[in-house]
Parts: sequence; structure tokens; C-alpha cells
Amino acid sequence: MTDATATAPTAPRTRAERDALTRKRYAAERRFRLYGMVAIGIAITALVVLLASVLGRGLPAFTQTVIRAEIFLDPEALDPAGTRDPAEIRKVLTFAYSPLITASLTSVADELAAGGAPEITPALLAGMVSEAATSQLRDYVIANPDRIGETVEFEFLTSGRIDQYVKGNITRESSEGDIRLDPAQLNAADELMALGVMERKFNWSFITGPDASENRPESAGLGVALIGSAYMMLIVLALSIPIGVATSIYLEEFAPKNWLTDVIEVNISNLAAVPSIVFGILGLTFFINFMHLPMSAPIVGGLVLTLMTLPTIIISTRAALKSVPPSIKEAALGVGASKMQAVFHHVLPLAMPGILTGSILGLAQALGETAPLLLIGMVAFVRDFPGPLPEGLFEPATALPVQIYNFTQRADPAFVERASGAIIVLLLFLLVMNTIAIILRQRFERSW
Repeated sequence: MTDATATAPTAPRTRAERDALTRKRYAAERRFRLYGMVAIGIAITALVVLLASVLGRGLPAFTQTVIRAEIFLDPEALDPAGTRDPAEIRKVLTFAYSPLITASLTSVADELAAGGAPEITPALLAGMVSEAATSQLRDYVIANPDRIGETVEFEFLTSGRIDQYVKGNITRESSEGDIRLDPAQLNAADELMALGVMERKFNWSFITGPDASENRPESAGLGVALIGSAYMMLIVLALSIPIGVATSIYLEEFAPKNWLTDVIEVNISNLAAVPSIVFGILGLTFFINFMHLPMSAPIVGGLVLTLMTLPTIIISTRAALKSVPPSIKEAALGVGASKMQAVFHHVLPLAMPGILTGSILGLAQALGETAPLLLIGMVAFVRDFPGPLPEGLFEPATALPVQIYNFTQRADPAFVERASGAIIVLLLFLLVMNTIAIILRQRFERSW
């Protein structure tokens, strides 16, 4: 005799009840699929809206409005010695080029007046030309000293306001009250566009040129930022991948499993979650204040981004090494290979796709970082290009995300267009790096 009581048997479900439960499960599955489709639709819609906003604002930055005019490169003003020596020509200040530009615009105004447009005066044209015209002409003469003494067709950048009006970002209504824009200039711009004297063309200087002051948004470019980002990525590539991969191999395959390695692994995981600005504070304290490296230099930015990228590369590399089946290493050891041979000849090649993917994604993350670079002084206005390697690593420069931040902090609406254009360039860089990661993964991927 026991104290256990017998449980009454459950009555079997009828066919109708089973069918109802089946329909309920199928309905839940359909609802889950619908939720997933709605989530994907929302994500795609947000992405399309973001890309449309960035492209709509940024694509006009890749074109620029110019005024074509013939200009006489007077040798008495540009090369008094007559030696055509670039060093001597560089000594001629930009003020010497202003009379040449004035004479050129006067001849354009005279031709337009003869053609039935007397309201377009030389003074009106001078107000429509960019303040950077003199330096633009000076750079051309320095690059082409053999053209001195000739009459050449030159394309002057228009002012930022005229350029924005031609692109449709400024209207006659919105320009009312703007002290930097004369309504007569808008009328002249329409006539010059109709006559073909003024036109929009692809703006290479936006990609290759340096930054400009707030009064010259039409001449602002990304050249210095692109070189600075490239220098920093070279440093990150040369330091973070070898150090990160070597650390991962040691921790995963050779390090003894004790409390010390556990502490190291926990701290690596914690460092991966540390805000990037903390690495900027570390770089400011150690690399600049202690080691006395120059501020706003690619060497400091590269070292800071290397420290920030290392935890990500280590974690992704260890995950790739763990994904290799243990039987492969055991088989290598079973036929007499040493542990190092088993790791470097068998495990590492099979883990290479994951290692390369994680490393390139870590580099892409470093390319888009802004906060740590602000703390080490790369927010400064830099117009001069850094020199070639290795000296250029220690010269002032800026980075692409910081340049975008600088553009957004300026009042002129033309800089908003420049910022969106710079975002497009940054997204193209990230797209290229992600494409490389996919190609390398497919190239080195092996089946087992």
C-alpha cells in the first residue's frame, strides 16, 4: 500500500480540438512572419529615406558653378625677372593677380554689353566671382609657368551664394535680406547661364582640394582629410592586425587556462564596450602630454584608433579560430605535427576568412570614428597638405569624419551641402572596405 494516488488519465483530444491547435500554431507562425516582414520593411524604408536625404543634399557638392573668361597672364606682373622659375613665381603675392582678373571680367562685361546685356557690369561680375579666384589663378600659374605671356581661357569659381542659387538651394524669396547677395546678381546669373558664359561642371577640387575659410565655401575640399584618413588607416592596418591576430592565436591556442588569462579575456571584452571618447582621453594623456607627440598629427590619431580597434579584432579572430572543428587540429597532431604546425598550417588558414572579415570591419569602424580624434586636436582648421611618408605622419592633418563635423559647425548653407557630399565619400569608402571583406572571405573560404 502506498500513499501515491493514481492520476486520472487525460482524455484524448478530439480531431476538432487537434485541428484547432494546429490552426492556432499556424496562425502564430504567420503573425511572426508578418512581424519580421514589417520590421524589414521599416528598416529598408529608413535606409532609403536616409540615403535619399544624403544623396539629395550631397550630390550637388560634386558640381560647381564657374564663369569662363579669357585672361592675359601679364609677364611683367607675374614674372618680372623673366626666368620662368617656379620659386620666383611663388614670391608673387596674390594681390598681383587681382588686376588681371579685373581686366578679364571687364572684357567679358564689354562683350556682353555689345551683345545686348549692358546691365552686367564689371563690378557686378566681380561680386559674383569667388574670393578664392586670385589664389586659384596663382596656383594655375605656378603649375604652368610656360603659359605666362599668353591669353588663356580660365574658369573662375563663382561665389557660394551664386553657386547655391544656380543649384536651386537659394531662391529669390529666401535671398531677400541677404546682404551678401544682390538681386541684380541673380538676374545676371540667369543671363550668363543662358549665354553659356557660366555653367556647372564636375568639381574635382571638392575631392582633391584643401579646406577653406567660412567666407569661401565654394573652394572647400576634402583633400587634406582624405590624406589624413589614409595615413591613419595605414598605421591601424600595420599595428592592429598583426598585434590583434597574434594575441588571439596565443590566447586561444597556447596560453594556459588560469585566472590570469581569464582576467585578460574579461578586460578585452570590457575594452570592446568602452566608449571611443575614452580612448581619445587616453591618447591625449599618454601620446601627447607624456610622449609629447604633435597634436593633430596622423601618428597620434592612428595610435589611438589602433588601441580602439584591437579589442574588436581580437574578439573576432578568436571567434574565427573557435569555429574551426577541433578534429582538424587533432588529426594534424595525430600524424606527428607540432602544436605550432597544427595551428599555423591547418587551423589558421581555415579561420582566415573570419579573421579578414573581422579585421576589415574593425578598420571600417575606425575610419568613421570622430570623438577620439576631437580630443587629440584633429578638429583644427588645416589647409596645408601633409608631406609624404614618413614625415607626413607627424605633420598637422585632419580626418574625413572630423571634416564632416567641421562643415556642420559653419553658418554658411553651402557647408551643409559640403558636409553631405563628404558623407557620401565616407560611405563609399566604407562600402569599398566591406566589399573587400566579402571578396576576401569568398576567396579564402574552404569547406571541411
